[in-house]
Amino acid sequence: MILRAALLFVSVIALGSCGSGDGSEALSPEMQVTASTMSATPARRLFGHVDAPSDGRTRVYGRISRGCIQGAEELPETGPTWQAMRLSRNRNYGHPELLDYLQELSRFAATLPGWDGLYIGDMAQPRGGPMLTGHASHQSGLDADIWMLPATDLSLTEAERESLSSISTRRARGAYVGENWTEAHWQLLREAASDPRVARIFVFPGAKVWMCDNETGDRSYLRQIRPWYGHHYHFHVRLSCPQGSPDCVDQAPPPPGDGCDEAREWQRNILNPPLPDPDPNRPEPVRGEIMLSDLPAQCTRVLLSSP
Repeated sequence: MILRAALLFVSVIALGSCGSGDGSEALSPEMQVTASTMSATPARRLFGHVDAPSDGRTRVYGRISRGCIQGAEELPETGPTWQAMRLSRNRNYGHPELLDYLQELSRFAATLPGWDGLYIGDMAQPRGGPMLTGHASHQSGLDADIWMLPATDLSLTEAERESLSSISTRRARGAYVGENWTEAHWQLLREAASDPRVARIFVFPGAKVWMCDNETGDRSYLRQIRPWYGHHYHFHVRLSCPQGSPDCVDQAPPPPGDGCDEAREWQRNILNPPLPDPDPNRPEPVRGEIMLSDLPAQCTRVLLSSP
């Protein structure tokens, strides 16, 4: 049975390598994955060339940066209040809770002035796992990138979804919000972070500081909003482990409090960068490829499962 599944997987890899459409290279004949070379093949090549979810009940295995998802569901490419972007990447998959969350948030977005809904970027690959390009996270079907560009046209063609770009909402390298930032962005982020399913939302430091300075009501949602590098063209939502996935590993919760002091420290470090490390001989951290053996054992079964 294992050999049969492995051979089936090899066929899936071969088909998927014909055109991933995300700008990454296809597997050349001498790099075709076989059952005997799976253990020596980077996990991003194994998961990145599979184009359909696995069968079985939906379950999340492992962490957001070392995990996978069984039985993922595909977010429809277009809905009444959303559109999935960059369809060629085939990254609009996730846990049903994530799909429900995104659709619910998109309905709220459609009530904001100037917004008809959401443009939704990367979620996860069909079986999660490391991606061929970009993202250390997004592996367990619980992460999604939401564009800062207000969705005003929900009839974009596939080609338009590839060429359209989002907007930057920062200035001063992320220390402050820029001219594209609006109060509607604040309302959207507040709504996004107030859902009890949310573990974290990542956004550039200036946006968090702006919200800290302007919020006069309930501040509890600010704890979930965390400053992080980039995240000015989109914000990143991460859900907590859902029920029914006992092998899902949650990230440690954010520290108590609203996190505003931490965001202001990020802001200060952008405006006045700290001195460089005084030890020029300090070795760089080793960042090797993630291999299948680095993921939970269940991810091998997910990878080899029939679509």
